[in-house]
Amino acid sequence: ENISDFSLNITDCTQVVVPEEVFFTVAAAGILENLLVLIAVVRNKNLHLPMYFFICSLAISDMLGSLYKTLENIFIILCKMGYLTRRGDFEKKLDDAMDSMFILSLLGSIFSLLAIAADRYITIFYALRYHNIMTLRRALVILAIIWTFCAGSSIAIALFSYEAATVIPFTILFPLMMFFILCLYVHMFLLARSHAKKIASLPTSTVHQRTNMKGAITLTIFLGVFLCCWAPFVLHILLARFCPHNPYCACYMSIFHVNGTLIMCNAIINPMIFAFRSPELRSTFKKMFCCAR
Repeated sequence: ENISDFSLNITDCTQVVVPEEVFFTVAAAGILENLLVLIAVVRNKNLHLPMYFFICSLAISDMLGSLYKTLENIFIILCKMGYLTRRGDFEKKLDDAMDSMFILSLLGSIFSLLAIAADRYITIFYALRYHNIMTLRRALVILAIIWTFCAGSSIAIALFSYEAATVIPFTILFPLMMFFILCLYVHMFLLARSHAKKIASLPTSTVHQRTNMKGAITLTIFLGVFLCCWAPFVLHILLARFCPHNPYCACYMSIFHVNGTLIMCNAIINPMIFAFRSPELRSTFKKMFCCAR
């Protein structure tokens, strides 16, 4: 907020404010949708597969992001009403906890997308050995390692967020992981195209290949949505740290609330992608709603 107030003095850009009602509505929708995905996977034993466990990991990350923005807005409202102060020790600890939750959400999303991409890669190019390579136990171990690393990193980054040595690796990690996933995609699609030509004469293999490519396309949509929703906020963090007094940087930072809303929109869009592109999940959702009725 100090940076935002200062930016109004050095730029003509008007601070864009998103109504609190919009924040709460979007956040609640994101939490409920991802909770439905988790319940669907738990209830349907046919979905107890590594791929869907990785999708659940992404859903948990999205829920944490929505929960973070909800708690942050409640915190701001309480400050405006005078129930909390902005510089107290309790408020400082609460702010660090919420920052840690936000970083955990971002890191969890990045590594969950990486795990899903790796799973799709193995499914396409090592189809006959997939069940030996990616067992359910191995997937759970991978998820345990991912979330342990993300939790430790989020606490460390939140505690030392004012140090440039902490901010720089955190912001570099985002484009680095996205570049790695992008390289994996390019390699995946090039090899898939080559394989498709070789097995064009085999109907069953072609069907299997199309199914796997459908999964790869779904993952591509995930990645595109993730970049559109998270990249503006990561750019805001960089600008706020390295050029807060520049009028152009300050002008971009005036849309901070819009960038925060985009993060929560990511939590709404991802479950929709699951529902539209996964027949098994669609069927599970239908059964759940029919039973509820």
